[in-house]
Amino acid sequence: MRLGVFGGSFDPPHLGHLLAASDACEALALDRLLFVPAARQPLKTGLAQATAEQRARMLELMVGVDARFAVDRLELLREGLSYTADTLAELAARHAGASLFLLIGEDLAAQIATWREPARIAALAEIVVLVRGADASFTAPAAPPMRRLVTRRIDLSSTEIRARVRAGKPIAGFVSEAVARFIRDAGLYQ
Repeated sequence: MRLGVFGGSFDPPHLGHLLAASDACEALALDRLLFVPAARQPLKTGLAQATAEQRARMLELMVGVDARFAVDRLELLREGLSYTADTLAELAARHAGASLFLLIGEDLAAQIATWREPARIAALAEIVVLVRGADASFTAPAAPPMRRLVTRRIDLSSTEIRARVRAGKPIAGFVSEAVARFIRDAGLYQ
């Protein structure tokens, strides 16, 4: 089994996340891709604006019934901070024999050497850097080893979506209809 692991804050999850995941599924011939929302990320402590449960629910709404995707709440169940090495170890134990592919954005590639146990991360999963657009000039750091995967150039960010909601602007086309409805009904990002 080829299993993609796409972690993050997803505050909120948007269509750029979904399209990048779809591109990764196809390019890497993944059997399944897990979206793993972080309960608390060491590098983003205090920055999330929706609860972990709300972010997980928005992911579930976003992926809907697409059989390629699932939301795994394992980091929400873990006490303390979420570390990628621990998440990958748990997934490797749960899916014995699976080939794991850790999907990260370009912004994280330069930081990964500072994460807890980067060598263990690389031993547990192939690190795949999702690069936006074929003309991107991303160069992978020397360590740990990473693979570059070009995805569609979609200039969306969760930060921009939160700002649009605060400003009373529409978010149609930025997030799925179900996620937009959830944000509105929960009064998020006001």
